[in-house]
Amino acid sequence: MIVICYVGTYSIGVCFCPKKCRPDSDHIKMPLNYTHVVTKKFDLFTKGCDFTDDSVMTIVVGEALLAVGLEATVKEIEEAVVANMQDWGKRYPYAGYGGRFRYWIRERNPKPYGSYGNGSAMRVSASGWLYDSMKRTREVARAIANVTHNHPEGIKGAEATASAIYMARNGSSKKEIKEYIEREFHYNLDRTLDEIRPGYHMDETCQRTVPEAIIAFLESKDFEDAIRNAVSLGGDTDTLGAITGSIAEAFYGIPAVLIAECRSRIDEGLMTDILDEFDHALGRDRNVDSEDKNGTQANQMIEAAIDQYYV
Repeated sequence: MIVICYVGTYSIGVCFCPKKCRPDSDHIKMPLNYTHVVTKKFDLFTKGCDFTDDSVMTIVVGEALLAVGLEATVKEIEEAVVANMQDWGKRYPYAGYGGRFRYWIRERNPKPYGSYGNGSAMRVSASGWLYDSMKRTREVARAIANVTHNHPEGIKGAEATASAIYMARNGSSKKEIKEYIEREFHYNLDRTLDEIRPGYHMDETCQRTVPEAIIAFLESKDFEDAIRNAVSLGGDTDTLGAITGSIAEAFYGIPAVLIAECRSRIDEGLMTDILDEFDHALGRDRNVDSEDKNGTQANQMIEAAIDQYYV
C-alpha cells in the first residue's frame, strides 16, 4: 500500500495517509520504511487513509486566526495559536506529532524551542488567505511559526509558504511566485523534480522541504498533479503535500469531487464546522454538506471519487 497525502480542502489543508502506516512522529513514511515513491502513478486514495498532524494543526491555526480577527496584534495571534494547538493536540494525541512538539503540547508554560522543522510551514496556510497585504500575511506567518519554530529557518519556511499562497490567490503567475520566493527567501527553485528525486530522503527541516514543495507546485499542471509531484519525492510526504497543496489550491482551486472525498475522511462537526466557517469568512460558502446540497449531490460526488481514485 502506498502512502497517500492529500491537501488543501477548503483552503486549510487536509492530509491523509493509511492509518496502519502512520508512525508516532511528525512525518509519514512509506509502509514499513522510508522508501521513495519516485513515481506519480499511484492510487490517490486508499481505504485506510486518514488525516495526519498536518491537518489537525492547520485547522487549529485557521480557527485561531478567525477567533482573534483580522486586526489582532501579534501577541494576540500567538496566544490564540498556542492555546488552540495545545487544546487540539490533546484532543488528537496520536495524529503523528514530532517528539519535541508532543512535550510542548502538554507544557504549562509553553515556550518556543528553536526548531527549524517543517512543521512551521505545514500549518501556516490560513495566513495566506485571510489578509489583504503581503506585509500582513508575512507578519502573521511569523507569529504562527514563532510560538514553537522560532529559528530563522523555521520562520523563513512559514513566511515563504504563506507568501506563495498569497500571490497564487491574487493572480500572480508561477514565474512571479518563483522570482519573489527566490529573491526574498533565497531558496534554490531552479532544480527540477527529476534532479531532486535521486538524492532526496526523509528530511524534516524547512530547508529541505519548503523549496522542494514549491518546486512540486511550479512543475504541476493542475491541483491533483501538484499533489502527485509532492508525493513522488518520497520522504516527509504529508508535509510536502500540505505545503504544495496549499499553494496549488490557491492557484488552481480543487475539484469538487476531491473536496467531497476529503470531507468524508475528517471529523464531522468539529473539523468540518471550522472549514465551513473559514469558507464563510472568505465569502465562498461552498459546503457540500449543507442542507441544500446534502443527500443526492454529496453522495454522487463521493461515489465519483470512489470510482476515480480508490484502489
